[in-house]
Amino acid sequence: MSLLGRLVLAITRRRLVRRVFTAGGWGRRVATRFVAGEALEDAVAVARHLNDRGFLVSLDHLGEHVSDTRLAVQARDDYLACIDRIGAEGLQANISVKLTQLGLGLDDALAEESLRALAVRAGAVGTTVTVDMEESALTEATVARYCRVQADHGNLGLALQAYLHRTPSDLARVLPLGGHLRLCKGAYDEPEAVALRRRAQVDEAFRSLLAMLMAAEEVRPAVATHDHRLVAAAADLGRSRQAPFEFQMLYGIRPSLQADLAAAGHAVRVYLPYGESWYPYLTRRLAERPANLWFFARALFGR
Repeated sequence: MSLLGRLVLAITRRRLVRRVFTAGGWGRRVATRFVAGEALEDAVAVARHLNDRGFLVSLDHLGEHVSDTRLAVQARDDYLACIDRIGAEGLQANISVKLTQLGLGLDDALAEESLRALAVRAGAVGTTVTVDMEESALTEATVARYCRVQADHGNLGLALQAYLHRTPSDLARVLPLGGHLRLCKGAYDEPEAVALRRRAQVDEAFRSLLAMLMAAEEVRPAVATHDHRLVAAAADLGRSRQAPFEFQMLYGIRPSLQADLAAAGHAVRVYLPYGESWYPYLTRRLAERPANLWFFARALFGR
């Protein structure tokens, strides 16, 4: 993350800024550029619209690092309801989930049990579950639980962060399990001992991992970047690939690029978050892409 991005996070985490931004309906209206809404109904409506435009969808019920098991169980039940709606509506969609939202770090056994329940329900309606990656301190626990549940159910996917030093070995570890693998640059402010910090290094790592991923016919690569150079590199590699792959991009970020890729015949999955925990998600998006700051500032100061 850039210095400007870290500054953005520092400012938006201030209680006064958060209170001003979330106190009224105008703040929620700003968030709808990046978030479907607070309710599942909102997410279903936006997902249906995206499907009608030729996009696949990954629904993310926002939340992470729950503070008690009751909240972890509620998150699991909310995701089960989301899967049921995917099936009932015939949506071309799957779900993305963070294991700390299911209790990882609080009750690890509960988190794994809940992930298994989601895999079973997703299998029943013909869809999949993507396990999001979180801070590096949780990478091993996340990969280990993904491997166990994927080996038993076979309909999971995993996000891998290119900037982590350990990711090449993680990729080699999960490739034999099949499923879908989402490759992204990395979203957390990690120390140099754990992650690459210079943009050129991260891009080089992404390209190397992308080549490995696209050469593996047993998995479905999900190329998660808005960087047009890396998108072009993936498209080039995809021309010689026999099995399918897809691009994944965030709702509200570079929509014209998403539309261009879909028009060119590529599978494009839009990562579509929803839920009441929209403010932390919004500020992280702003920190990752400071070009969005004008949008935030106009809403914050101009209303």
